[in-house]
Amino acid sequence: MSLVFFDIECASVRKTVAKICVFGYVVCDENFNILKKEDILINPRGEFHLTDRKGDKGIVLPYSYEEFKKYPAFPKVYGYIKELLEDKDNIILGHATMNDVKYLNLETKRFRLPSFRFSFSDSQLIYMTYISDYSHQFGLEHIANDLGVDFVPHRAADDAYATMRVVEAMCKAKGCGYSELVKQLRVTEGRISNYQIHAPTSHGFKAHHAKINELKQQRAKTRTKFANYITRKRPFSGGKFAGKTFTFAREIEDDLPLAESMADAVFKSGGNYSFHVTKSDFYVTFQGDDSPRSQNAQKLKGVTVLDVAGFKELLNG
Repeated sequence: MSLVFFDIECASVRKTVAKICVFGYVVCDENFNILKKEDILINPRGEFHLTDRKGDKGIVLPYSYEEFKKYPAFPKVYGYIKELLEDKDNIILGHATMNDVKYLNLETKRFRLPSFRFSFSDSQLIYMTYISDYSHQFGLEHIANDLGVDFVPHRAADDAYATMRVVEAMCKAKGCGYSELVKQLRVTEGRISNYQIHAPTSHGFKAHHAKINELKQQRAKTRTKFANYITRKRPFSGGKFAGKTFTFAREIEDDLPLAESMADAVFKSGGNYSFHVTKSDFYVTFQGDDSPRSQNAQKLKGVTVLDVAGFKELLNG
């Protein structure tokens, strides 16, 4: 059994098009001895518009754009890549592998080629499960630095090599081989077949998202209760904040007893409440809140932003 780590660079990526220009890969045995390492250069048949995964920062490839024109287009290398990835004796891995599998999928559709059909895993997911932190995605450079692996970005074969080394580092830390590592971490492979892609996952990852969904449902119920509470209230006639409207940060709205008591104070002062910041005169939040809603309130003209202490002082003053 061999491990195949691969990485892809694209000349340009859009929602329905990914023009692959480099397929880099490393093949190693189960002891992480390298059997082959190669960059396959591909003529993308299109212009280069290089950005990072978020689509904003420019990427510099270690090859001149003109050089790619000397190489065949994707259909010519498709057969070799397909054989490599679909070999039943190969375990396929990458970093943030879903992106690269999507690129392969888009290129097969672009050139009307049969779908790839293979299972794959993801070093990013394995690492997140390894450290039990699913709060955000970790870049390959961050993981490499954390595990003491040298990393040279944006040469596809070198990215694949770094991915291999971080998986090797996790195996060494656990004192086991790759198969035992994913078994211990309860990682399940993803799969592509018939142009349909299913993401890899792990027991910890699924439990984390189940907890997040539960919290979202709880917040939704709390906000519904607060909204119902607000609809039953009317401003006190003649209060000093008559004609003024207040909005609370989401974090306050999610604390039902606090939100209701603060809303009562607003209505007793003659004020009204709105769930829309743009319709408010006062926006109340906790100190240090940098949520999108609070950031938006800071930018709006005519909206006074207060913390909870300032809110109490305003009403009592």
